[in-house]
Amino acid sequence: MAQIFPKWTNYLGPATAAGVLLVLTGGVGFFWFYGSPKFTDVGYRPVQPVHYSHKLHAGDLGIDCRYCHTSVEYSERANVPPTATCMNCHKLVKPDSEKLQLVRDSWKNDMPLQWIRVNDIPDFVYFDHSMHITQGIGCIECHGNVAEMDVVTLAKPLSMSFCLDCHRNPEPHLRPLNQVTNMYWKAPANQMEIAKNLRSERNTNPPKDCSGCHR
Repeated sequence: MAQIFPKWTNYLGPATAAGVLLVLTGGVGFFWFYGSPKFTDVGYRPVQPVHYSHKLHAGDLGIDCRYCHTSVEYSERANVPPTATCMNCHKLVKPDSEKLQLVRDSWKNDMPLQWIRVNDIPDFVYFDHSMHITQGIGCIECHGNVAEMDVVTLAKPLSMSFCLDCHRNPEPHLRPLNQVTNMYWKAPANQMEIAKNLRSERNTNPPKDCSGCHR
């Protein structure tokens, strides 16, 4: 009896299964990367109401992060600096600059500038700035080197996996407390040994379970 289908059709089943598997794997991989914060969020650079160069202030002038973000050592959130902080200097420094007109208007009218947060995490995530600062986690670990940013840009994905990588292995990220805001601090050759002692001294034991960040 003659065959109805040619012999090559025997391979249709395996070929179809392989094709479906390839498409599914490719689809998962595509959304795994292109739907992740590393792709969708990193590089976020909103236009602020007033151009403020961290490179000039934190980099060239060497102003410590805590001069403007005064609450990072004591509060859960890093405060957005009030206009009064800007005017501490700009009452005398470039007091007539057109670029600072909105700052002067804000000061005169007692109306805060509407700065846009760049490093912002979802409301369902609990994050305590002061806890990280007092444990010796440098600002650069999450914010990147803002001392070289003319316009502040989101440098790290701030995703759950990003946080967990540090919580599971904090040693590479620990530094002396007096170097927390130093954007150019370099870890010594014996960093792991020093960090082990720092963990013991500071009782550093970051949570790894869900309730640590989702409360």
